[in-house]
Amino acid sequence: MSAIICPHCKNPIYDEDALLCHYCGNSLARVSSGAVGKMRAAGMKWVLVALGVITLVITIIMFQ
Repeated sequence: MSAIICPHCKNPIYDEDALLCHYCGNSLARVSSGAVGKMRAAGMKWVLVALGVITLVITIIMFQ
């Protein structure tokens, strides 16, 4: 079983599903393994920017 080191208090956490440190209570800054977590890890910011630009272009074309 691998340990995760808390970035705040530097204590090892052996719970693989933990999102908060058991010692200090701060976030372990882990990305969840679900679909939203994978999208966020893959650059969700750029996906949202691309969708915004596409929406803007479609709106401009429709009002021409």
